[in-house]
Amino acid sequence: MSVLPNRLFKISVCAAALMALAGCGDGGPNQKARAGVWAAGSSTVFPFVTRVAENFGRANPGGAQPRVEALGTGGGIQAFCAGIGPSTPDIANASRQMKQSEFDRCAANGVTDIIELKIGYDGIVVATARNGSAFDLKLEDLYKALGKHVPGADGKFTQNTVTSWNQVNPALPAQRIQVYGPPPTSGTRDAFLELGMAPGGAKLPAVAAIKDDKEKFESITHTLREDGKWIDSGENDNAIVQTLTRTPGSLGVFGFSFLEQNMDTVKAETIDGVPPSIDAIADGSYPLARSLYIYVKKQHIGVIPGLKEFVLEFMSEGAAGRGGYLQDRGLVPMSAEALAAERAKATALTSMTRPN
Repeated sequence: MSVLPNRLFKISVCAAALMALAGCGDGGPNQKARAGVWAAGSSTVFPFVTRVAENFGRANPGGAQPRVEALGTGGGIQAFCAGIGPSTPDIANASRQMKQSEFDRCAANGVTDIIELKIGYDGIVVATARNGSAFDLKLEDLYKALGKHVPGADGKFTQNTVTSWNQVNPALPAQRIQVYGPPPTSGTRDAFLELGMAPGGAKLPAVAAIKDDKEKFESITHTLREDGKWIDSGENDNAIVQTLTRTPGSLGVFGFSFLEQNMDTVKAETIDGVPPSIDAIADGSYPLARSLYIYVKKQHIGVIPGLKEFVLEFMSEGAAGRGGYLQDRGLVPMSAEALAAERAKATALTSMTRPN
């Protein structure tokens, strides 16, 4: 029995893997193998992945350039979990952690090995145009202004009918409630509900009283108004920023990185007396601080050329570290120790466990 030389054996294995991958996913055996890395998901994470893609492309001029899409966290994970194969993304970008239901959907579709990597931090800001009124918002103000159902005078939940901010809190401006924010597919919206609306609602006795009933509590605190006071504005945070400058008196909800890029036109309001800043987000003192993630399809590593190298570039000190080029783009970096731990997971290809 003849033995293939090592080099020929490696080429044969790679070709077989490409053929196997081309036959997977929802496109069937007629799919063509894909050469470049494909990442899709969060509009907040989009600028960071794009920046890594630019650097990676310059360092590998002969290879296929990475493809990056902003579909929202939910949309990106949905595409990622559709199966394995070239018709599905290699990476899902997320501004929140993957949900248990999403992990289960992945597994049901054959995506059985996923690497979860934290890439750094971001904050959700509530902002106004630069020349707008000043708002010193409390978490409960967000819930009382934007929750679809709020406690009435008798403690029972009723339809929210307040129309101006000073009705919510006399210390706030006598200005109509009109808030532009991300749609249900967005991880920014999910995080705003988890970090802002839910704890804000829990400060009210009638809402705190139902906290042990998780389903009812989430229904009350995670449901935004549908009467024009909250306005879904698509996955593009830059569009929300532009809307604030065109709509006097309006407020917007978007990621801190977009604030940093537009300080000449918009300003962030304080939440519980804390303004968003790199330090306040990194140490968690800003109430609307959150972690950002990428999810990598381990089954595509070694098959999609450059995928592991792309991920390691993302997790490098020069990209995601303190003073790295992603901090210039607005990412709030982790400590060197935390980043090293995430990089070790990327290097070892450590699969995540099912979320709790």
